[in-house]
Amino acid sequence: MPEDPDVQKRILRAELRERRQNQSTHERELATEGITSRLQELIGSTEAESISCYLSMPSEPNTRPFVNWAEARGIRVLFPVTREDGLLDWTVGEDDVETLGLHGTPEAAGELLGPMAINDVDLIIVPAAAIDSGGMRLGWGRGYFDKTLGSMGKCPPVYAVVYDSEFVEHVPREVHDQPVNGVVTPTRIIAF
Repeated sequence: MPEDPDVQKRILRAELRERRQNQSTHERELATEGITSRLQELIGSTEAESISCYLSMPSEPNTRPFVNWAEARGIRVLFPVTREDGLLDWTVGEDDVETLGLHGTPEAAGELLGPMAINDVDLIIVPAAAIDSGGMRLGWGRGYFDKTLGSMGKCPPVYAVVYDSEFVEHVPREVHDQPVNGVVTPTRIIAF
């Protein structure tokens, strides 16, 4: 492996992206069922009444069944909306419509609440390419969540969602990378 963490990350992301794209529809459906159940358990154990959660890409475990479950229970869900300046706006997605964000990521449509809205949630659920055994998160390289988490004064628990094979021993780390408090896979919840 090259020494430069940035190069290591790019190589690792390419491998993970390819592995995700090669998954069968059945594997993805099973992962979605598992992720939905684990996230429901996480809500039960944290008693979160307000959360933030992203809308998954086609290659990711689908977060929508969980989000629908949470909203049906009266849990307030904030969705990230990408901005040109590298920050995230947030919306409760009251329009019930999905659009594509700046980088082709699915985003909820609704009134934008501004970057500070995230400070009011009890639990943050973030995407990741991989999480290591020490809680370091390898994101997809745009830095939105690292910036957001790094700027929060009092950060609630942050859990990343990955497939079982993406919970690994070690991911390359740079100064700006933010660790997470836990990881949710289709089969387990691990708190660090």
